[in-house]
Amino acid sequence: MMPWKRALGAIPALALAVTAAAVPAATTAQAAAPSSGWNNYSCKPSAAHPRPVVLVPGTLGNSTDNWLVLAPYLVNRGYCVFSLDYGQLPGETLFDGLAPIDQSAGQLSAFVDKVLAATGTAKADIVGHSQGGMMPNYYIKFLGGAAKVNSMTGIAPDNHGTTLSGLTKLLPYFPGAADILKKGAPGLTDQVAGSPFINKLNSLPDTVPGVHYTVIATKYDEVVTPYKTQFLSGSDVNNVLIQDKCAADLSEHVTIGLTDKIAYHEVANALDPAHATPTTCASAAG
Repeated sequence: MMPWKRALGAIPALALAVTAAAVPAATTAQAAAPSSGWNNYSCKPSAAHPRPVVLVPGTLGNSTDNWLVLAPYLVNRGYCVFSLDYGQLPGETLFDGLAPIDQSAGQLSAFVDKVLAATGTAKADIVGHSQGGMMPNYYIKFLGGAAKVNSMTGIAPDNHGTTLSGLTKLLPYFPGAADILKKGAPGLTDQVAGSPFINKLNSLPDTVPGVHYTVIATKYDEVVTPYKTQFLSGSDVNNVLIQDKCAADLSEHVTIGLTDKIAYHEVANALDPAHATPTTCASAAG
């Protein structure tokens, strides 16, 4: 069973109601992804959407499962959309995002260069979930990414780390992942608050001038806790608590990234702020 299906079975009924509109789209996207325009390297950005969008999955996720809903959502709105796999441990074929995060950021750097070359653009917009919403900040701060990134949107990102007990709450969604953790998974331990990686990441200010930042969080996040630690400080940051947009949205850490079209409406606003529209509970049907 795909991780997103297991995740859906683990959330309250009301959250399912809020995100129900996304489920048929995910099933369709799974079958049609190769021909849907997602990861289409012949795609050329339009005047309306002049930059490619790079989607960065979360810990244990991958370039397909994490984006079965969001990628088609953005493609249907005219964006050139690309996603990558990163952070593979040697010999590990099931789960991504477990290698040292600074190495994963290097993989992201190479992928962004590939996308920019293919699309003939100078900058990309990055959207990431969980580790994928935090790891690009290392790329932006330490690997020259600031010159190549227009905007960084993190969905439930652990920007200031979290607890290991929080990270282990991901494991039930991915049977077999606990064995990987026992063998050693620096991609997990790097995310623990106070780790050398998190300390280096936050040794510089949260944001870099010239990059536009958005953080989309849920107060029901059980993995990145307290949820307010996800938010960034800076003059060009939009910190969004999704329940301020729709109190009925009960999405937790996994579902806010995998199926929540209310959160995705905020992503669309971040990608095209000049044409942003209010996000409400009705955005779930968008």
